[in-house]
Amino acid sequence: MLTILGFAMIATFLVLIMTKKMSPIAALVLIPALFCVAVGKGAHLGDYVIDGVSGLAPTAAMLMFAIVYFGVMIDVGLFDPVVRGILRFCKADPMRVVVGTAVLAAIVSLDGDGSTTFMITVSAMYPLYKRLGMSLVVMTGVAAMANGVMNTVPWGGPTARAATALKLDAADIFVPMIPALLVGLLGVLGLAYVLGLRERRRLGALRLPDGESTGTKEAVLVGAGAGGGRPEKRPVGGDGGTDAGDGADGADAGDSGDGGDDDADLLKGLDPDRPTLRPRLYWFNALLTGTLITAMILELLPIPVLFLLGAALALSVNYPRLPDQKARIAAHADNVLNVSGMVFAAAVFTGVLQGTGMVDSMAGWLVDTVPEGLGPHMALVTGVLSLPLTYFMSNDGFYFGVLPVLAEAGAAHGVTPLEMARASLVGQPLHMSSPLVPAVYVLVGMARVEFGDHTRFVVKWAALTCLLILAAGILFGTI
Repeated sequence: MLTILGFAMIATFLVLIMTKKMSPIAALVLIPALFCVAVGKGAHLGDYVIDGVSGLAPTAAMLMFAIVYFGVMIDVGLFDPVVRGILRFCKADPMRVVVGTAVLAAIVSLDGDGSTTFMITVSAMYPLYKRLGMSLVVMTGVAAMANGVMNTVPWGGPTARAATALKLDAADIFVPMIPALLVGLLGVLGLAYVLGLRERRRLGALRLPDGESTGTKEAVLVGAGAGGGRPEKRPVGGDGGTDAGDGADGADAGDSGDGGDDDADLLKGLDPDRPTLRPRLYWFNALLTGTLITAMILELLPIPVLFLLGAALALSVNYPRLPDQKARIAAHADNVLNVSGMVFAAAVFTGVLQGTGMVDSMAGWLVDTVPEGLGPHMALVTGVLSLPLTYFMSNDGFYFGVLPVLAEAGAAHGVTPLEMARASLVGQPLHMSSPLVPAVYVLVGMARVEFGDHTRFVVKWAALTCLLILAAGILFGTI
């Protein structure tokens, strides 16, 4: 019964947010509360919620101060050289813009933190998507998949969890998987190319007026228009109008209701003359960021503490005057509130799933349904199961709760724990768009995309990326 109710709760949540019948925050809170009552444990709802909030509070704190820290770094111009390089490559060509999004997300993902990756990627690419009238769900989908592939680095989380759960060395898990993961990354780049071509065909020939965000006199896209004749050059402006929707499988590519941004607001993140720039402190900020990331990798302090210290230091040095500090905090307050609110709402969902025993029941049912004849192929089974399980469960729940059970079943048929651990990483491109991953709310929030639109667009492509990694792992003999 718990298994049925667990799947029903997840299905209800996904249907409601994808059909936009409820907001994600409302659905994350009300749906699990109703199902908690249906299970007969309504009296324990408070305990489950407090447990969930306690578990996610460090994550919420980390995201709050990470948004402030990287928001300040974007304000002061730390990432402007990278952004200019990407935009110089992209020009006004939608195909290059989408590929550039994937490349930028993959590079920044090397820090092992999804939220910072999404903040930097969206801050760099959002103005260009808006100016060209491109689909914003293409941006969020490509960024999430690129980050999902790169999230498997040993300091990113999943690999460390798999190594801990099965008492293995993280390097022994990750290094042999590099060829398969590179195939997955190439798959994401290939998909970005195809999606970019689709956007190019939809938008036709574009040019940016003098002095716009590409930094060139005139960047012209020579693409095929819908009519098949000679494409007409047309200036790009505003929000991209109503033609920004069908390029993402029908998902709304607009800004989900923000509507009133003018050109200055859209381009301020890349404005070379913005008053928040601190060029004289560039190397200080670069050293501070490098030190912060190194400390994260070496785990010198808990990540929330590192970002708290980093944000305080960045604000104090770059903006010594108190009014300037208040202005920078206020500028990023919307993102902080939206993301932290979503994380605490997700704590209700995860608290009920775990507290009522639904997660354990669903995982046990899935393991029990594996036919006995598939025992020698448990690595393949684990790779396939990692797609739905890491989407509907937290990484902690999967790697510490389910993987040891699967590994034990595989060991009985001669499948090594290393093979099982590598196979368990396959589902990460899909996991990074899970409603239980706090970083995804940073992505959709900053991109002003409805979570349901993002989910509807990305799930199929992310699942194909996962299967590509699995097939490559089997072909290379690492799984």
